Amino acid sequence: MNTYFTEYENLEVHELMLRDRPRQEAYYNAIMKNKELFKDKVVMDVGAGTGILSAFCAQAGARLVYAIEASNLATKVALDLIEDNGLTNIVKVIHSQIEDFVLPSSAEKVDIIISEWMGFYLLHEGMLDSVLFARDNFLKPNGLLFPSECTIYVAPCSVPSLYDYWQNVDGVNMGKFASKLRLQKSTRPEITQLTPNDLLHEGIVFHWMSLLDVSTQELNEIRFKDVVATQIAGKHQGFCIWFEVQFPGEESVVLSTSPLAPETHWKQCVVVLPEENCETLDEKSPVAFQILMKRSANDARKYNLEVELLDPNVEEHPVPCSCHMTKCILTEAHLKMMDTT
Repeated sequence: MNTYFTEYENLEVHELMLRDRPRQEAYYNAIMKNKELFKDKVVMDVGAGTGILSAFCAQAGARLVYAIEASNLATKVALDLIEDNGLTNIVKVIHSQIEDFVLPSSAEKVDIIISEWMGFYLLHEGMLDSVLFARDNFLKPNGLLFPSECTIYVAPCSVPSLYDYWQNVDGVNMGKFASKLRLQKSTRPEITQLTPNDLLHEGIVFHWMSLLDVSTQELNEIRFKDVVATQIAGKHQGFCIWFEVQFPGEESVVLSTSPLAPETHWKQCVVVLPEENCETLDEKSPVAFQILMKRSANDARKYNLEVELLDPNVEEHPVPCSCHMTKCILTEAHLKMMDTT
């Protein structure tokens, strides 16, 4: 079996996710506060894991739930959970990859697909391709996806855990060790939890997509370029990337992994800048950059992430731009004058 699936047989992985209260509450509320969407409907849970989301759907009134799980968790854990909660008449646990699953010949397509497929910085080590396969093959026209929309954000940030901490470790200056550590970490993204004070900007949208119409081809490469003006002064030591997903329904629910939201097991992804590129910035300093998120040629579930600093004197700024460069100050002033006339 694929290593990706065997890794998910480690129950500690599921313990981490099940103890993640923002994650649990988002899925629970998205289902239970929108019971009218689930009543008497057929649901497919892609990557059902322990089966808890399938149980929620059944408790919300679903008529039938296909709990599709590729790992041995299907027979070792999910079946027990469904039996222990008296839901075997509604939830059918199926040990299969979604790509190998075939609906019974007389069965109708499903009304809703639910899945907790998100990986680090949304796509890395996630299983969105499988969800899109299920959408294209098993979802009725006008069917629903839970979640339905995804947004990736990026912001310039400080990384005090890689800098400030090492200046005094129990009375010992470990600055040179820290420098070598940062050099090592600058070669790959760091998964860590930042505080709101570490952000030099509240974050801008790097990428948005609707799961109803996005294609797997569109996910092969995501490229983004912008200039942002810092909203506070601080040390620019990296870029913080996080995501939000939104669920359908009148009772709209959002699951956020932002440093401004309660901590989740996804935390945030931080791309640490090489030391020579770090600098202390004033408020309203322009930061020009380009991000490339590209699917790995060796593993379709993994993404390589590249961030490049650009010259704000050369790059085109958004209009209006609140940075302190003269051209942007003049443009902003001109726009304000036009608004008053």
